[in-house]
Amino acid sequence: MRIIIFGAPGVGKGTQAKIIASKLNIVHISTGDILRTAIKNETELGLKAKSIVESGGLVPDDIVAGMLKDALKEDRCKKGYILDGFPRTLAQAEMLSEIFKELGTETNHLIKLEAKDEIIVDRISNRLVCSVCGNILAKKLVTNNFVCPNCNARDSYYKRKDDDEEVIKNRLKVYHEQTVPVFNYYSYKAHIIEIDGTKSIEEISMDILDKLM
Repeated sequence: MRIIIFGAPGVGKGTQAKIIASKLNIVHISTGDILRTAIKNETELGLKAKSIVESGGLVPDDIVAGMLKDALKEDRCKKGYILDGFPRTLAQAEMLSEIFKELGTETNHLIKLEAKDEIIVDRISNRLVCSVCGNILAKKLVTNNFVCPNCNARDSYYKRKDDDEEVIKNRLKVYHEQTVPVFNYYSYKAHIIEIDGTKSIEEISMDILDKLM
C-alpha cells in the first residue's frame, strides 16, 4: 500500500503517519525528519536548508526530490510506505509522478487531514520537541526534570524556531497558496480520504484505517 498524507503544518500528519505505518507494517518516510536531521548535523544539505526552514519557507525541490527518490528505491519500501511532507507544490507533485514512473509504481491513497488555521496556530505555538528523539508534546505536559516518554532523555524538550507564531502564520500562508492546489492535482490520480484533523489522535487513526480498509 502506497500512501501520501496531506494537510497543513501542525495538523498531525507526522503523528498519524507513524501510527498508520506501524498498523499496516509499511515504512514512514518523513522529508521533514530527514531535513531536520541534516540541519542538526550541519551537513552541506542542512546548512543550505537551515535558513529556509527557520523562516517557514520551502526547501528547493531538487534537494528534497533527490533524497526522496533514493529512499523509495530502498528494499524496505517494497511492501509499501506512507509519504509525509512531500509533495507541497504542484511542481513537486509532477516531480513525484516522474519518480513513480521511473520506479514503476504509483500512489494508491491520499489522506487529507483538515483543521482551521486558528486551531493549527494554537497547537504548534504550544508544543515542544525532544532534542534527542524528535518526539513532540504539548508545552503544558512538560515540567521541570521531565523525562521523555519516548527515549527517556531528561529535560530534553525545547521550542523550535519554526514553531514561533509568526513563522507558523507564514507557513500557513505558503500552504494555502502553494500546497492546497496539490490536493486537486491528485483528485483523479488516487483514492482521496478526507479526515477531520481536530479529533483525538486515536479517533483520527481509527477513521483513517476504517477508510483505508
